[in-house]
Formats: sequence, structure tokens, C-alpha cells
Amino acid sequence: MSDFAYLCDVLRQEPVAQPPMMNRHSLLPALRRLLPLSSVATAVFLLFTGCGDGHREPTEADRSSFGTYVYALDTVRLELSLSMLVEGDTSHLLADQAVRHYYGAHPHLDDVSAPLWFSRMGVAADADSLLAVLRRELPRFGLDSTHFLVPEIATDLAVVHALAFDSLGIDINDLLPRLDYNLSRAYVRYCTGQRYGFMRPERVFNHLDPKGNDYARLFDYDVKAPDYAASLNALTSPDRLGYLAASLPSNPMWHDLVHQLDSTSDAVHRRTLAVNIERCRWQMATPAADDSRRIVVNIPSQQLWAIAPDTVLNMRICCGTTLTKTPLLHSAVNVIHVNPDWIIPQSIVRGEIARHGGDSAYFARHRYYIVNRATGDTLRASGVSASQLESGRLRVGQQGGPGNSLGRIVFRFPNDFAVYLHDTNNRSAFQRERRTLSHGCIRVEKPFDLALFVLPELDEWTADRLRISMDLKPETDRGRDYLAEHASERRPHRLINAQKVEPRVPVYLIYYTAYPNPITKEVELWPDLYGYDRVIANELTDVLTQ
Repeated sequence: MSDFAYLCDVLRQEPVAQPPMMNRHSLLPALRRLLPLSSVATAVFLLFTGCGDGHREPTEADRSSFGTYVYALDTVRLELSLSMLVEGDTSHLLADQAVRHYYGAHPHLDDVSAPLWFSRMGVAADADSLLAVLRRELPRFGLDSTHFLVPEIATDLAVVHALAFDSLGIDINDLLPRLDYNLSRAYVRYCTGQRYGFMRPERVFNHLDPKGNDYARLFDYDVKAPDYAASLNALTSPDRLGYLAASLPSNPMWHDLVHQLDSTSDAVHRRTLAVNIERCRWQMATPAADDSRRIVVNIPSQQLWAIAPDTVLNMRICCGTTLTKTPLLHSAVNVIHVNPDWIIPQSIVRGEIARHGGDSAYFARHRYYIVNRATGDTLRASGVSASQLESGRLRVGQQGGPGNSLGRIVFRFPNDFAVYLHDTNNRSAFQRERRTLSHGCIRVEKPFDLALFVLPELDEWTADRLRISMDLKPETDRGRDYLAEHASERRPHRLINAQKVEPRVPVYLIYYTAYPNPITKEVELWPDLYGYDRVIANELTDVLTQ
């Protein structure tokens, strides 16, 4: 006789010294001893439907994972509990507001899409799957499980699975709406946060530095706003776990930083990596991971990388001070100017030059000139007062050539800040450890090499014309002969004044304190020069692991 047949035979007999009726919970240990684990559920069903003298149709309690508690479910009380949760939710999180609006629009549990995580047959299996994903993934990203309601969800699911409602004094009509609501909030928080970031960088960074009656614009990337409707639609779809899995960022740098976080135990480094992982979530223009030509300037590392399919050109930079920060933006180099005049921004005129009004020696020493904006006339410096310089009616420029603050070449790209990449007459600045020196523009250590990068099709003579114009030694016989023939002429020799860059070369001004070096591919950590890491960490106080 088989073990199962024997157990059925025993159950048909009159029990001796046992309670009047053996329930299904007391049979589970016996079943586990007699049957493989995968057969326990089948055996329980057969025992109570196939054993005995007569056939009994399974009841709702047999079919529901709530057991006899299924008869305690009360639609009115469930709806009342859910309504109280929605009305009592005062969260300011946009993800929570989206969930609150959804539940407020579906207050009745007989709606097609509500409740979302349970029915009379039990809690949906993917509720446990969601909890498992959160428990596994949140630590990997440096995210705090309490922000995603993991303790509350885990506790309520444990009560459900143990059917411990009575023993813990918990009303199933209170627990299930709470569990449903928390699962939905956790789901939308996670999906939208991973897809779009847990903060809006343009709103935060552009309200940091006061500037007159407004704020300096420090962050000029277009960032895609979170789509909460998409997460809610996914929440009510059959494949919501598929949407959840697909919510991780596609930015290749994200994978590098997460891998580094997995292998790092240092709390400070983990916080730095978690902050930079957040930057990877923002849906905005990022340096391509393919073979396209591009220029990447990372402010914290004070480095520029000019990346081509077969080479990477690396150089030091000087960037803006903490008071005149270099803005973060994406554009494309479209022209270079050789020996450019520097048209001095009015903010610099007011802050540094106006006080020298009338001092012709100062203006001559710096090779500054003054032009009336209305007439175009050049004015004598000795006749221009400080108040006239501050008025904005005059333009102050610096003659191009040796000693010009822009150096011998400037790389221009469209932007709203009058910033660009340029050479400098202060070459010693590149030897400093901290090179936050400029008014916002970026000084480059190897300007001629960068010119060859953005103009890769230059022939040898054009390249030598560029060298001669920048007072560099020519490398062709034609170039050397030219210098010999024109040795008596005034320098600089202006053989090239401007050169159009076609095709344009994308340029990215970024801010990552943890960044994979494009040459070594190793993640490197850099100082938080502008304090932006602290800003992000403060914004994500409740999201990041403390």
C-alpha cells in the first residue's frame, strides 16, 4: 500500500486520543515526511476531496490562501480602510501623489483594476516577487529600504502567509488595503526613481547661487520629467514585474558605478558612488558609449578627454571658481578662432575693471580697449570714468595675440553663458592641484592638440599655418621657409584667423565625482569641488542609505 493510500485509510478510521477533527494544518508535518515538498499542496487538496466515503466539492476556504479568513473579508470594511489610507496620506512625494490620485479615482474594490495586489483567493504572487526584488536590489544601489516601505510590506506579508490575524489581533480588512497601498507606492517610487532619478536636478541646481534678483543658471541640460502615468499603467498590467525590471538606467556608466559599489565597503566611498549613480538616472544628453567623436569635460576631475574611435586625448583644465562656477551643459564645437580678441563680460568689467577708470597705464598694460556700443568709436582710456564703465554703454575688449587671457586659440560652441574652451597665457596654472580659477570658461592644457582633434582632416600645410599663427614651431619645410622669409614682420603671423569645424564635435560639461576614466576604464573618485554631492545627498536624505 502507498504512503498516500495508507494515510487516507488512517483518516477513515475513528481517531483515538485525538481531537474530534484533524485540520489541514496538523496534517502538514505528516505530509512533509511522507511526500516530496512539491507534492504537499496536491496531497492536501486530494486528502480533503478524494478521501472519505463521499465526494465533497472544495469550498472557497479550500481554494483561497486566506483559508477560513476568506469568510471574514468584508467589502464595505475593506473600502473604508482603503479610503481612510488615501485620505490620511499627506506625503509630498510626487510618486505617492500619483498613487493617491489613482486610488482616490478607484475607491470601490469591485472596480476592474482595484485592488491591485489581492483578491479573495489571496495575495498576488508578484507581491512576494516585488519584495524580493527590493530586498535584493536596494542595497546594491545604496538605497534605503525604509523609503520603499520594505519593513511594512514584509511584516504584512508575513502575517498573511502565517494566517496570524487572530493571534496578533489584526483585522484582515485593515491589513489587506494597507498592504495593497504600500505595495503600489513602493512600486511607483522604485520604477519612476530608477527611470528618471529621485530628484529634479534642474530645479535644485538652478536655485543654489543667488545672482541679483534671481539665481545663476548652473545646470543647462534638458532632463526628461518623470512619467508617473506610465508607472501606474504598468502597475495595473499583467507584466508589471517586466516593467519593474526594465526600469534600471541604460546609461553604461551606471553599470560601472553599481559594480564598484558592489565591491566597496567604505561608507564614504559608498555614499559618493550612490550620489553619482543618481546622476546616471537623469534622462538627458550623455557622452555616447560608441565610437563617435566627442569632448568630455569633467569638472571634479579637472580633466578633458577628447575621445575618437582609435584614440583618447587627455589634458588638464582650469574651470570656474566656486563663485563663478562653470555651468553644466551639452553643445557642439562649431568654430575655432586663432589669436582672438577677448570681449570682456560686463560682470567682469563691473567687478574688476571699472575701478581702474581713467587709468590709461592700466589699460595699456593689459592691452584693453574701450568701444562705444552705440557708435562703434574707440575711446581714450584716460577720458573714461568708472561710472561710465559700469553703465553698460561701453564695451571693453582685449587685443588678441601674446598676453591675451584667452591665449592663442578659442573653441566656441553655442550656449547661453558665453563660455568656451580656450588657451591661456598663464601656463603655470595647470601645475596646481586645484584649478578652479576662471570666470566660468574652461582653459585647456593642450590647445593645439585639441585643434587637431576637432579638425582631423587638416593637411600638413594648414596645420603648419595654424602652428605659425600660434607662435609654435612649424614642422614642414614650407612652414620653416615662410618664417625665414617673414622674420622681420610683426607677430603674431595671422595665417589663420578662424576655422569652421565640420562636422561639429559634441562637447559635454559634466560633474561626476566618481567617473570611469575613458583611458583606463577604472572608476576614479574626485573631490566635490562645487559641493554638488552634498546638495544631492541632502535632496535624497530619505532615499539613500545612511
